[in-house]
Amino acid sequence: MSDGCPHLAYRTDGDGKSFDVARAFCTVTDSFVQPMRADVCTARYGLSPADDCEFYVTPDAETDGSFAGDE
Repeated sequence: MSDGCPHLAYRTDGDGKSFDVARAFCTVTDSFVQPMRADVCTARYGLSPADDCEFYVTPDAETDGSFAGDE
């Protein structure tokens, strides 16, 4: 996977706070993620969201609500 995680968003506010710089937000866990987790999401350093993230939802699994790690 070369494009990165489709479940990563960058937000300038959330959890009742505003930020000067947008922060990485996982739409699967509905939470902000640490920069190291965002490295997985953006496929940096040879990491793959589909292979290296326990929360990544595969395109086929999105329809049935299961997570990639549920198998």
